[in-house]
This record gives sequence, structure tokens and C-alpha cells, in this order.
Amino acid sequence: MIYGKLLITIGLILVALGLVINYAPWLVNWFGKLPGDIRIEDENKSLFIPITSSIAISIILSIIANLLFRK
Repeated sequence: MIYGKLLITIGLILVALGLVINYAPWLVNWFGKLPGDIRIEDENKSLFIPITSSIAISIILSIIANLLFRK
């Protein structure tokens, strides 16, 4: 029973995320450009490690999950 609600919630979140990426790309352009993100580029190779962006997304998702699944 709870799995159905969970799948619906995840689906709605994915739809909302897709709409934001499609119609408001300026909201997601910050990913990878925060201080603390590592970007090393050379002629033949590039390395990108989004440390700070990953932490920010983790905090945002934790807050959302706590609000949605609070008993």
C-alpha cells in the first residue's frame, strides 16, 4: 500500500524536475559552478568533481524527504 504512494510521489517529483529543467533552465545552471566544485580541463581530457553541488542537492533532498515522510 505504501509503495504505491511512494511511486506516485517519486513520479510527481520527477515530472516537476523535468518541467523545471525544460522551462526554467536558469534555475539549474548553478550546478557545477559553486565554490568547491573541482573542474580540471586539459587539451585531451577533463575532470569534473561537483563536491559542493552534491552536498547542496543532498541537503535539499533531505529537507524534502523529511517534510514528505514525517509521521
